[in-house]
Amino acid sequence: MEDSKGPDYKKNFGLNYGFATRALHAGEHLGQPQTKSHTNAIYQTSTFVFSSAEEGARAFSGEDPAYIYTRLGNPTVKVLEAKVNALEGAAVKLANPDLRVSTVAFSTGMAAISGALLACASAGDELLIGNVVYGATEHLCANVLSRLGIRTTDVDVSDLAAVRAAILAHPKAKAILFESPMNPTMVLADIAGVVRVVREVNPDIHVIVDNTFATPYLQRPFELGADVVVHSTTKYICGHGTVVGGLVTTTDDRVKDELYKLVKDLGASPSPFDTWLVNLGLKTLPLRMDKHCASAMAIARHLERHPKVAAVYYPGLESHPQHALAVRQMKDFGGMLSFELVGGIEAGRLLMNTIQIFTLAVSLGCVDSLIQHPASMTHACVPRDKRLQGGITDGLVRLSVGIEDVEDLIQALDTALAGLPN
Repeated sequence: MEDSKGPDYKKNFGLNYGFATRALHAGEHLGQPQTKSHTNAIYQTSTFVFSSAEEGARAFSGEDPAYIYTRLGNPTVKVLEAKVNALEGAAVKLANPDLRVSTVAFSTGMAAISGALLACASAGDELLIGNVVYGATEHLCANVLSRLGIRTTDVDVSDLAAVRAAILAHPKAKAILFESPMNPTMVLADIAGVVRVVREVNPDIHVIVDNTFATPYLQRPFELGADVVVHSTTKYICGHGTVVGGLVTTTDDRVKDELYKLVKDLGASPSPFDTWLVNLGLKTLPLRMDKHCASAMAIARHLERHPKVAAVYYPGLESHPQHALAVRQMKDFGGMLSFELVGGIEAGRLLMNTIQIFTLAVSLGCVDSLIQHPASMTHACVPRDKRLQGGITDGLVRLSVGIEDVEDLIQALDTALAGLPN
């Protein structure tokens, strides 16, 4: 059923409205039957009923866009996809009304990454991958895509000259995928700069940005020229550590068609209940991100002055070598930071084993604060020499700053740091 105010009222809800308004209203009840429910329904069903054999035939032929089977589409999932279209793509859609912005939801963040890459490349093709990415993305490239005949090459995307050289050296490359900020070093890629180089050297390459750390509230890669944006909804978009999920949004119709084939044929579709939780979390994303950012900045400044901290990596700090770039392409600087302790890895272990409030756990973007050691946890599957080349040292500690009272978080860090040897 379409909204009573018009067939596209919620699908393209107020693209000129502010982000928080769109986060609450865009996509709501889209494709769901007419009810008086204020909150979207959870269509926790595997299949859908036809009133006749003829109706079923029309659905399977594509003549009627009816729901058939949840792996192929679900009303709860459709709401989330429409909302993300409005959050990631509002500005580019307003600038070019004929442009189609399409989102496909996946069962996990890694399913989304896999889908984005496989939508762009086939056997015999090449992919360029940022030299610092999530450990599982690295593992996917080294151990799965390689078996499918897709070659991947690392490139330092923080260096535009290196990007240009990599594109020239790999004319069969179909896409370049990278994170910004990068996990866990907090190095940035100049998204507009990478896009400019790609368009100059090989316009056929798709630019894929993993926007998980920044979220569409802080950074919108489409406005900087990207073709595909990927999110792990497990993180900030859901925000409560209750689901795993992923999203791929694109302005390229061919990529969108390939994404749908992959989610359908590989069975990487999300559950309706998980999608409902993600949509619920997404409604408070602006409020949460403001708090994450403010607290992360306060903690980064505090740690930068601490005698037992050797270095702090946070793009909001003036000491960050890419601070000017962060100011240019981000609304704020995020809730993630990493730091090195004077005592190295042993000091880091002691800190993580004694700190209060911060939970020792992988993942990120939760309402509560998390702490972890990338070299032995999230990036343990990356060869050590490659980790070190990318700046992931054995002594690096990563914080995902939550929405607790920042004074309590700083006190917890000070107490744990005080227990480290001088």
